Amino acid sequence: MMTVEKIFHRLLKTLLVLAALAPAFSPALAGDYKEEYRLSTVLPDSFPWGQGGKRWAELIREKTQGRITVKMYPGASLVGGDQTKEFTALRQGTIDLAVGSTINWSPQVKELNLFALPFLMPDHRALDALTHGAVGQDLFTLLAGKDVVPLAWGENGFREISNSKHPVTTPDDVKGMKIRVVGSPLFIDTMTALGANPVQMSWADAQPAMATSAVDGQENPLSVFSAAKLYTINQKYLTLWGYVADPLIFVVAKSVWESWSSEDQQAVRAAALEAASEEVALARNGIMAGNESLLTAIAGNGVTITRLNDEQKEAFRKATRAVFEKWAKTVGEPLVSKAEDAIAKR
Repeated sequence: MMTVEKIFHRLLKTLLVLAALAPAFSPALAGDYKEEYRLSTVLPDSFPWGQGGKRWAELIREKTQGRITVKMYPGASLVGGDQTKEFTALRQGTIDLAVGSTINWSPQVKELNLFALPFLMPDHRALDALTHGAVGQDLFTLLAGKDVVPLAWGENGFREISNSKHPVTTPDDVKGMKIRVVGSPLFIDTMTALGANPVQMSWADAQPAMATSAVDGQENPLSVFSAAKLYTINQKYLTLWGYVADPLIFVVAKSVWESWSSEDQQAVRAAALEAASEEVALARNGIMAGNESLLTAIAGNGVTITRLNDEQKEAFRKATRAVFEKWAKTVGEPLVSKAEDAIAKR
């Protein structure tokens, strides 16, 4: 018969073993994880943006060995299609993860308007200097104080302008045109400065509006122009002016992030960095020097492509300079100056 002392020591030994094993048991095994997490994107996986979200979900499942399962909800469907409400929904817990646009989140995070300042970034090297430098780190620190955990930078791309009427080479060519813009006052100000008539609407509403000529044109990255086949809905004139860029951010809601083990946090971060790198490569495929296959395909569908030279871009830059200066105050002039310095040193 075992003595009380032996029983006590055996029990103590068992408890010590269990304590040692405790870190090996993730919250998922303890039943604290959700069966499924909701990932929001605006565009589906027929676009690089949606492919980035899909890939992130795949990598999360793989790297967490199935402890975290993520389902992607494209079309901003978790917020009724209104992409400008996505960031608020993240903070409120309606959305768990997102690959979100700096443009769409700028109404709630004014500093993200930096990337939409007209003609701030002349090329992809300038964009990379911001997102992969001190400016990008500053913005991630800022976001981390707003109930989300930013993990990686993706890319929707530089936004080019198209229309159904004629080639655009000067600001005068835009005057009077109805141009669809996203739900950002900065975009409205920029188009107004050029003499256009900006029409704010969701992407879901924009395509039928172009098909019926309710609007004359739009501005979007080339990958969106191609994947959405905008040449089939009257967008026959495309001008490469690269007036703003639209970085994407891979984020997790803070409350969700804090519910995961440190091991799974590291796995989700690694998955985000890997998916983001692949997504950026997709967004730039076919539009860079040495490989312009996407531009060739667009032109092959009867689209007239106009490339602005430096002198022509300068005319647009001057026409929108007052907008730049106005919104630099909103973004924060120290951040804008830091961005300009980083671009100059790229």
